[in-house]
Amino acid sequence: MTRTVPGRTDHVVVVGAGLAGLSAALHLLGAGRRVTVVERDPLPGGHAGRMELDGYRIDTGPTVLTMPDLADEPFAAVGDSLRERVDLIPLHPAYRARFADGSALDVHTGAEAMATEVERFAGAAEAAGYLRLRGWLERLHRAQMRRFIDANFDSPLGLLNADLARLAALGGFGRLDARIGRFLRDERLRRVFSFQALYAGVPPARALAAYAVIAYMDTVAGVYFPRGGMHALPRAMADAAADAGAELRFDHEVTRLERSGGRITAVVTDRGRVPCDAVVLTPDLPVAYRLLGRAPRRPVRLRHSPSAVVLHLGTDRTWPDLAHHTLSFGAAWHATFDELTRTGRLMSDPSLLVTRPTATDPSLAPPGRHLHYVLAPCPNTAVGPGAAEWADLAPRYRDGLLRELQRRGLDGIASAIETECLVTPATWHDRGHAAGTPFSAAHTFAQTGPFRPRNLVRGTENAVLAGCGTTPGVGVPTVLLSGKLAAARITGGPKRPRTSPTRTQEASV
Repeated sequence: MTRTVPGRTDHVVVVGAGLAGLSAALHLLGAGRRVTVVERDPLPGGHAGRMELDGYRIDTGPTVLTMPDLADEPFAAVGDSLRERVDLIPLHPAYRARFADGSALDVHTGAEAMATEVERFAGAAEAAGYLRLRGWLERLHRAQMRRFIDANFDSPLGLLNADLARLAALGGFGRLDARIGRFLRDERLRRVFSFQALYAGVPPARALAAYAVIAYMDTVAGVYFPRGGMHALPRAMADAAADAGAELRFDHEVTRLERSGGRITAVVTDRGRVPCDAVVLTPDLPVAYRLLGRAPRRPVRLRHSPSAVVLHLGTDRTWPDLAHHTLSFGAAWHATFDELTRTGRLMSDPSLLVTRPTATDPSLAPPGRHLHYVLAPCPNTAVGPGAAEWADLAPRYRDGLLRELQRRGLDGIASAIETECLVTPATWHDRGHAAGTPFSAAHTFAQTGPFRPRNLVRGTENAVLAGCGTTPGVGVPTVLLSGKLAAARITGGPKRPRTSPTRTQEASV
């Protein structure tokens, strides 16, 4: 039995209306708690926010939704449904990978379609290797989900279970790059199934093979795009929470927490005071710890993941070779990760993610116009250029990115731009993210599972953390789970989903 918040927990204040906070709110509502959500921004979403710019509707965070069943769990907790609220469009292909040698590969999530594509791209032996890899990814996911990902830990002893032995037998504690290499010999293919380690903040050559579960989410479970953009997900979650009885207070900046001994008694914002029996904190760890007035002691300082520069472009044209998601790999690979995580240099031969959401939903741009989102991984501010340095660096880096995109086939991209927004590590720093990265603490072995900052903080009885900095980690599915796990710390575990009065009649039709 894992630890839970002691004492009365009738009214819970959730700080932050991002995916983690809204997930926590819905699970708490489903367990019968009264919930107030306070959010500093005028809209829900947090990382998954929305920016309106000259008629373009721009997602400010994640560009991809995987594991929709996990996204449905918060809705189900209140008798609601993700698919009733959001139109999910499956992406085919999930990604298009383009390589420095001019070759290209469409990444499909269906086994037969992908095996056919791999055979076209690299031959029958690699297609057979892909099918073996797919089977291994599925087994890896089953071994990890219930006991490692969707689980609260009170100590490392929580790892001692049968699934640990299964994970070890699957090679989960070996190195990711080497394990993928057992199935695929073509280096280009190996990149497609290992670049996801960047999300975890660890180069594939040093990452645990267990992190291939991220590749499972991307390449096996299916990739979806909500009609209206990724922001449609938190907007639907906020609507479901309001319909289930939550009070949502936007434009409320939390300034401090009132305490009585070891308990939080109220959340104070710039617009008032909200008494509470318990609180869920979803800001990045430094902000949450500052509000709590204490941080847990760790033998070694947290290491943070690389950051990213994001260039949002509204253009008067597009390029037909771009899929919804296009991975543009540079020739360098191992050197790139060394630059991002060790030397702190900006990528000398960048690998880029170019997202074209208007390929799936043209309504996100004015008629005849297109949205492009260019993500370039970069060192965080603890390893590379500091937040202050980006003021001078940003315009030069932006121009360099456009030149690189032009060189890679996006002819005339600079002249096609009608409106734009550049996001750098300084932007993330100003939003309160440690080391100027939205990807939080890296998923090294010493910062994963029971070793990751826990969602209960010693010295405060009734505060629980949620978000990418705590259990289970970075990514849309895992952040949604973090909200569920935070709620379980308050309620004692998931309860039978509640059927709201407005949904009962619909369910019986």
